[in-house]
Amino acid sequence: MMGKITFYEDRNFQGRSWDCSGDSADFSPYLSRCGSARVHNGCWMMYDQNNYMGNQYFMRRGEYPDYMSMWGWNNSIHSCRHIPMHRGNYRMRMYERENFGGQMHECMDDCDNMMDRYRMNQCQSCHVMEGNWLMYEHPNYRGRQYYFPPGEYRNYRNMGYPNMRFSSMRRITDSMY
Repeated sequence: MMGKITFYEDRNFQGRSWDCSGDSADFSPYLSRCGSARVHNGCWMMYDQNNYMGNQYFMRRGEYPDYMSMWGWNNSIHSCRHIPMHRGNYRMRMYERENFGGQMHECMDDCDNMMDRYRMNQCQSCHVMEGNWLMYEHPNYRGRQYYFPPGEYRNYRNMGYPNMRFSSMRRITDSMY
């Protein structure tokens, strides 16, 4: 199932609008800026820079009349990625050091505090084997968010996140749709 989201140039669903049903690396051909959004279905990651770069924020079905003040952004959304629905198991291996080094823990469910559960104060690489995951900068699902689809993530600096640290993680499940 594809998602659908409508972006508006101004806050409170005002101004020109654009309907999107898939990934978009650059909004500029459609809107001069983006001040609000309405998610009709699906889950999405928003980025404050083109080409899926910069700060990220997760959106699910609902209305976002003034997301910039809600998230504390100074800028507009410039790109978005649709998150495909996953049915099945969720599994990820987290490593203390880059290139899958150091202490390793396997996770199959949400974790509100990595330090409490795993006694792991940093995670510098991971391998997402199944499912889509949201990583959060702070415990209890707070702070900056990072989207991790299945894949190997050997070094966060190579992904454009030189100081990325995460302390909690959540599965993106069907119930979020």
